Amino acid sequence: MIPDGTVKALQCLEFGGAVNSADESSWPRNYQEALACQQALQNKVRLTPLERPPRLVAGVDAAYDKNRPILFGAAVVMSLPELQLVEKVAVTGEVLFPYIPGLLTFREAPILLAALNRLRRQPDVILVDGQGIAHPRGLGLASHLGLLIGRPTIGCAKSRLIGTTDDLRREAGSVNPLRWEGKIIGIVWRSKLRCNPLYISPGHLITLEEALRVAQQCLGRYRLPLPLREAHLLSQQQRQQAVLNQ
Repeated sequence: MIPDGTVKALQCLEFGGAVNSADESSWPRNYQEALACQQALQNKVRLTPLERPPRLVAGVDAAYDKNRPILFGAAVVMSLPELQLVEKVAVTGEVLFPYIPGLLTFREAPILLAALNRLRRQPDVILVDGQGIAHPRGLGLASHLGLLIGRPTIGCAKSRLIGTTDDLRREAGSVNPLRWEGKIIGIVWRSKLRCNPLYISPGHLITLEEALRVAQQCLGRYRLPLPLREAHLLSQQQRQQAVLNQ
């Protein structure tokens, strides 16, 4: 007999189209269900080359209300190589999962999916503020999101979850491989001088080399790739506006 938690976990891939519906019961609500979901999906991630050079790249980010169980999600689409704004969307939703390290997907994926579902222009690649395969079970937020929507995703995290690397040079543009259990799972990238590095890892339907190249192509004057920075700013603005409206 299959445990109930596993049955619910196997519905994860069907949740993407149900974010704004009443079918939130299909989303894991506790540690056991979430862990079963990751274990069921971790071997479905595919690091395959992009079909064509991306022309539209999105950044997605989420911000938390400080006093209520509410999330503010944002998706910003920009063109490549021009880095011109194409579209932006902000949404508000309920937190569906507690904070548990390694299970960020189950807090943030629903609100990010809701934002992506409202876009009129579908991006070729999505930059995610979180891990791709650089995750204990190889299924960070970017990888899981990629599976849910069937599109290429890149993890662009501001901190390291797992893995080891050599000392990174101080110069802007310096890169080192991020290794774990004998495999290269990501790239440590100092995008700007005197800034902490970013941790780039492929999410889904993209290779490690392509993930780094797209992130580099999206770099503007700031530490974060521009679509991701704009999504971060938009989610923060939504949170501030919600505070003013209380």
